[in-house]
Amino acid sequence: MRAKLILLLIVCCAAALFFPSMPGSDSLKSVFRLTDEPNEVIVRGMSGSALTINISFGDEEVEQLIRELQAPYPLLLLDMDWAGRFPEIVQLIKKRNIPTGLLGHAGMEYEQNTPLLIEELEKYEKLFGTKPLWFRTSDEQFPYSLRTALWDTEVNALGSSVRWHTGEPPPVIEGEIISLPHYREERITLADFKKLTETRQNKSLEDVLFNMSIKTKKLPK
Repeated sequence: MRAKLILLLIVCCAAALFFPSMPGSDSLKSVFRLTDEPNEVIVRGMSGSALTINISFGDEEVEQLIRELQAPYPLLLLDMDWAGRFPEIVQLIKKRNIPTGLLGHAGMEYEQNTPLLIEELEKYEKLFGTKPLWFRTSDEQFPYSLRTALWDTEVNALGSSVRWHTGEPPPVIEGEIISLPHYREERITLADFKKLTETRQNKSLEDVLFNMSIKTKKLPK
């Protein structure tokens, strides 16, 4: 009997960690470190395609895009200055239960301004009630000091396999994490987004990562 109870406990713990939760609840634990050491950045999963959108500019076109999104939703990485200017769009994102992460500045800015990351994490937590699971710099550069700070705060550094925003969709790579921009100077249109989604098996980021395993990119100290 005791052995059966121990086995049941192990199964329950595994299910809580690796299976999606019910709609309306967090898709992962509020804190979940996915890499084994701070010099790793998540860049790819094993199956399907995960779309991520970096948002630091726009209002009406962003709102239209968000209203058009269908499950499985892409991960929206939000710049906190942008989020502060458009709280009504943030409320729409929360209402639709679309997953979000934190979009930072260029990577080197964090070497010169150590408190910057903490300030952004605090702003995110104030908006969403929890700290982000995912963090990406605008240029996908992660200096060692930044990766160490993310490791210490239990936030995952998220890169991408492919960056794209217009033209012919890129060839499919199983487990790919695609980064789509919505910046002032470069942004994806709704038409291009729909064209991309028609070319691949789209999954949530969690499904792409947890199907079998994840791939990381080791960066030097």
